[in-house]
Amino acid sequence: MQPMAEVFGYSIGDISSEAERHRRSKLCPFNNRVPNCTKDKAKEPLGVCSIFDAGRVVATCPVRFREKWLIATDTAKFFFPDGTTWTTLTEVRLKDRDGGSAGNIDVVLASYDAQGRILDFGSLEVQAVYISGNIRNPFEFFMANTARNSKMDWREQDNYPRADFLSSSRKRLAPQLIYKGGILKAWGKKSAVALDRHFFATLPKMEQVPESKADIAWLIYDFRLRKNRFSLTLHETIYTKFEPALMTLTQSRPGKLSDFMQTLQMKLDEKLTNGPTTETLTSLYQ
Repeated sequence: MQPMAEVFGYSIGDISSEAERHRRSKLCPFNNRVPNCTKDKAKEPLGVCSIFDAGRVVATCPVRFREKWLIATDTAKFFFPDGTTWTTLTEVRLKDRDGGSAGNIDVVLASYDAQGRILDFGSLEVQAVYISGNIRNPFEFFMANTARNSKMDWREQDNYPRADFLSSSRKRLAPQLIYKGGILKAWGKKSAVALDRHFFATLPKMEQVPESKADIAWLIYDFRLRKNRFSLTLHETIYTKFEPALMTLTQSRPGKLSDFMQTLQMKLDEKLTNGPTTETLTSLYQ
């Protein structure tokens, strides 16, 4: 088994002329800010859009979610009434009250009137999944001969790449909601988060509310294989309030107190049996 699902927008089993053109020119078909892929390195981009994790397709590049701009039209349904004129603005810098940076918003959806004046807006964050292990090695091996290496078996190689869902939520998603989402909530603006359903399934269960009472819409997508290509498909939309969702994501679920007490007892028994290895504070003052 090899770990990559898509490279430069196409399934690695796709050896059509169009797929090969994208690989040869390092093109991104998913509305990147430039025609080429820019992931990791501009000159030698890591063109892996998604990987297989336990047989599931998981997006590892946030630009992958821009396919046909479905995330924009799906988000607009939550932000604005029908018939609203709106557009997308990408990579918008957000500052706090002191002028410090709270980061960039991936996509801002802004509605505007006939004179081009902004009437309302909301924030759309896109969350792909981090990879543990090494994905560049199998990527470069595949790119050396795409036809021959499309069915490579990488399981015996060191650092086999896997989806790191825990780091993706704790190091990326939760901080985004704390800093950027908190500002949007204080302004009374709605937020949306786009992610794939396998990542969402690893998050703690959040309390759902009706769409009319929601602060956040969780746009949950799947990747379905159609005619040898994976297509972004809206799987489900979950609506939540801001504070309960944030508490659920950032609050650790406690284990059993008895298990921790047992750990402490084992460490104490080991210390008393083996004796101190360094001076204690008491001995220093004797």
